[in-house]
Amino acid sequence: MHLSKRALLIAACALPLAAGAQATWPTKPVRLVVGFPGGSTPDIAARTIAEPLAKALGQPIVVDNKPGASGNIAADQVAKASDDHTLGVVINGNLTSSKMLYPKLPYDPGKDFTYLSLLTTAPLVLVAQNSLPSGTAFFDAGRQSGDKWSYGSVGVGSVGHLGMELLKSRVPGLKAVHVPYQGNPQVMTDLIGNQIQMALIPPGIAMPQVKAGKVKAIGLTSGRSTLVPELQPLADAGVKDFSLEVWTALLGPANLSKAAQERITRELAVVMKSPEVRQKLFEQGWQAVGTSPDGMRTRVKEEAAVMTRIISTQGIKIQ
Repeated sequence: MHLSKRALLIAACALPLAAGAQATWPTKPVRLVVGFPGGSTPDIAARTIAEPLAKALGQPIVVDNKPGASGNIAADQVAKASDDHTLGVVINGNLTSSKMLYPKLPYDPGKDFTYLSLLTTAPLVLVAQNSLPSGTAFFDAGRQSGDKWSYGSVGVGSVGHLGMELLKSRVPGLKAVHVPYQGNPQVMTDLIGNQIQMALIPPGIAMPQVKAGKVKAIGLTSGRSTLVPELQPLADAGVKDFSLEVWTALLGPANLSKAAQERITRELAVVMKSPEVRQKLFEQGWQAVGTSPDGMRTRVKEEAAVMTRIISTQGIKIQ
């Protein structure tokens, strides 16, 4: 046999081996850790992708809810996993603000994870009491009220809290005081009851109350969105250089194998384009997205810089 033919034969034989090596992951069920309870946004995202991704991978995906410390307990479990079959679904704060808010955070958001992809995004809706004016007049009224106005969020360091402080930095003279709550339903209850003046709320929670006429939507924290096409951006009400979204993302520990990374990235890209997956998330008030690991890392880096400035400037701390 000529050398050239022998080389071709060896190369041909190697192809199935290479393909087989890529297909060896996963070898057992995949654990998908979520740092929030059932029905929460990260849980919805995790359970929506779990079934189609499991089908593509050929192994079950078990969603494991580990709520506590704003998702940091679960994130730490993912960071310390060593079985090559543990992934996690996290929110903005776990990667962009937790390091500043928690001096003793047990993981490093920039070093202890393998970033895989964003999963869902949504703008926030600035909602207010029905009796308050709309548009630029709303912010004029806020300036005139000084610290007599208050706003609600799901807790210190949450996106609703940091986002409002960012908004205040873009609206000179707005001095509304923060009131933390246990969850967005409680925020909405007190907003409807006129106990607070405003809040930044995900559209899936805000819009039913807006459509029922119980609260007023002032605008979106991003540009126009297909999730709520009827709402204008806050930029139209005079708020400049302000953009904020809430999102969920998929990641693994820093030691996640190359085979796992490549397989997940490839299969997840298909899952996130599925009309059924996109529709399910859309109905819950979320836009399905799929990004490259590099795209996710860029998003985290840019947002972390903004949040770090707000936390540092305002001296925000978790008590």
